[in-house]
Amino acid sequence: QVQLVESGGGLMQPGGSLRLSCRSSGSSFSIYGYYWYRQAPGKQRDLVASIAAGGTTNYADSVKGRFTISRDNTKNTVYLQMNSLKPEDTAVYYCFRTGGYWGQGTQVTVSS
Repeated sequence: QVQLVESGGGLMQPGGSLRLSCRSSGSSFSIYGYYWYRQAPGKQRDLVASIAAGGTTNYADSVKGRFTISRDNTKNTVYLQMNSLKPEDTAVYYCFRTGGYWGQGTQVTVSS
């Protein structure tokens, strides 16, 4: 059974930074791709960033240049470094692994 546990969310002022973490309990962490999604109240869940097993990354246009996804295969953890945060980044952020596995989500609120 694979469990994904996110952490690192919170309240931040506009322009600030947060780093989200997603730790996987599953085996063979390094062979899978991982994704960060976010869902704002009343809106659909959108893909924010992805990282393939080989390290190739992709980003939504709305976060390019501000967010960075990375992975540490020795720690079974995927990260999302979020800089220059904007109020429109406010959402619940979810980690997803190929195969249909979701984390429980972590709330990010950007407000002054």
